[in-house]
Amino acid sequence: MTSTVAEQPLNSYHLIAQTCLLAGKIILQNGGETYRVEDTMVRIAAAYGVSDAQSYVTPTGILFAMDASIPTTRLIRISERSVNLRKVSLVNDISRRISEGKLDVNEAHRLLVEIDEHSFAYPVWLQVLVAALASGCFLVMFGGRWHDFTAAFCSGGLGFMSVVMLHRLVPVKLFAEFVASLILGGAAILFVKSGIAMDKDLVIIASVMPLVPGLHITNAVRDLMAGHLVSGLSKGVEAFLTAFAIGAGMAAALSFY
Repeated sequence: MTSTVAEQPLNSYHLIAQTCLLAGKIILQNGGETYRVEDTMVRIAAAYGVSDAQSYVTPTGILFAMDASIPTTRLIRISERSVNLRKVSLVNDISRRISEGKLDVNEAHRLLVEIDEHSFAYPVWLQVLVAALASGCFLVMFGGRWHDFTAAFCSGGLGFMSVVMLHRLVPVKLFAEFVASLILGGAAILFVKSGIAMDKDLVIIASVMPLVPGLHITNAVRDLMAGHLVSGLSKGVEAFLTAFAIGAGMAAALSFY
């Protein structure tokens, strides 16, 4: 499987570079850490005989260069990012199989293209249902009463559905999160005022939990610990802006009522 630089034709190195970049792009677009992207690309290149590959990754772009004797340098811009850890797991599995010599470059590239083209996303109604159920469970975990479970369930589901729908209509994520938080807060307050729920604070806190950028905060800390200061700081700022949008929407809802 592994060969030296002199043994492969130039076009095979283009395919190796495309495979490395595609693997990195999938991981970065779907919630993976920056250091994981760089490590995966370098490991794949090394498995195919390119021992001196270099990669530089930021949240908005990937720069990948092959061995110094190979005139192959590629750049990919990342304009859209989401959270789909199943895709990250599948790419990690392919990377391990490549390192073990079980996949040639053509087969690996084909599998990565299939992963990139497949959404691997659950239906929206199921995502909303799970978010609503998680909100209700958070209420119980925070010491709330079972009497308030329905209010947290409905408010959390409504807030998550709002952010999904608004993000489709308006590509500005912060605006979608602000409006969704405003709707969520208003629904929670109405449940309390109508007597359906008792503890307004716990209902609001539990309902907003599905919107909290926990993965972004975790990735920011892990990138900073790995020495990727630019990526760590940028992801931390993104998480802060998301939290600010959620807090601003909730403050607006409380001020209206």
